[in-house]
Amino acid sequence: MQKKSIDTTLMFLILALVIFGMVMISSVSVYSSFKITSRMVAAGSMNETTNHFYFARNIMHVSMGILMMVICSKISYHFFEKFARHIFVAWLVFLSMVFIIGTEYNWAKWWIDIPWLPSLQPVEFMKIGLIIMLAYFLKKRRAMIADTYMGFMPYFLYVWLVFLLLIFQPDFWSILILAPVSIALYFVGWGNIRYILIAIVIAFIGASSVYGIGKFVPQTGVWYISQRIDNFFRDSHDIVESNNRDDKDYQMKQWLIAIGSGWFFGLGFWKSIQKFGYLPEVQWDFIFSVIVEELWFFGAIILITMYLMITYRWFLIARSVKDPFARYLALGITIWILIQASINIGVNLNIVPLTGVTLPFVSYGGSSLFALMIGVGILLSISRHMEYKPQNLSDILHAKRKVIY
Repeated sequence: MQKKSIDTTLMFLILALVIFGMVMISSVSVYSSFKITSRMVAAGSMNETTNHFYFARNIMHVSMGILMMVICSKISYHFFEKFARHIFVAWLVFLSMVFIIGTEYNWAKWWIDIPWLPSLQPVEFMKIGLIIMLAYFLKKRRAMIADTYMGFMPYFLYVWLVFLLLIFQPDFWSILILAPVSIALYFVGWGNIRYILIAIVIAFIGASSVYGIGKFVPQTGVWYISQRIDNFFRDSHDIVESNNRDDKDYQMKQWLIAIGSGWFFGLGFWKSIQKFGYLPEVQWDFIFSVIVEELWFFGAIILITMYLMITYRWFLIARSVKDPFARYLALGITIWILIQASINIGVNLNIVPLTGVTLPFVSYGGSSLFALMIGVGILLSISRHMEYKPQNLSDILHAKRKVIY
């Protein structure tokens, strides 16, 4: 029996996570909002300062994201299969536009900022575009995916085209997410294990090369990455004890202080100290640190539990659909968001080197949230096609269904 309605449990879990993120942004962004609106008042573009600048924009982002989720959930996933190549090429062209009209930030050109339009980060949409393309390829070449010339090489050619554009930006943090997603999908698509090992070795050699090159080219994107990796291997106690505000350890020091100052119950909602100019980019990469500082054990456990519950629902969808394209697509989106969340939380807990990866559904950012909500909408569309069968007379009479395993 085929399910005709969307997975409402998943939808409510996502909305709960997004609302949790909105609540935390209302707290963590007060100082950043005051700071940016002060500059806008000085420039004459605003009449008065406000502590809710980012929160107000986040409400707009969430509203637009929910609309995108609803629209994508109404569209049959077969649409994305039919136009997979067109979607991939369109996002590839959009990603290429950063070299023409892109805005540079932290030694990388990864934003498109057009006057009177919202700023967008094309790579966020490229993530979903690449996953759609790889799912399409895996279905079409199922019988040949383990072959060198008909499976492995063309599969990773699509991946390499995206990576090439990201390398020249440079945006190695997105590669850090997309590389394991691509390898994992090739594995579940019954790819050749030998080629999977080769891909992992190549990825390791590439990462090592970036680190090595960064040691000799100061004030560039690769140098920035090398510095972060070096800092990661330093003793945390020495970093926290450093008194130099301009030191390269400053950012790491502040998030370690935020994590450590919450104790068991946290300082309390709205009572974070680190958000007042001490911890940079607090509403983006380091929102988890302030969540721990304010809510500590309870906030962190609730957040991580929500991610685990969402991941579980997504894997249920992936294993409960017969169409290989839908299965690969659902798995790809699930792995993407799981890896991104794990990297962000790992950075904040100092078990992963510092990256520029946001916390899915929680961190501030329009492009990231839009792409994520599109992915959720596609998953909800796929969930309509989950295969069910009634288990007993009561289930039949009350139209209750359980997933076939």
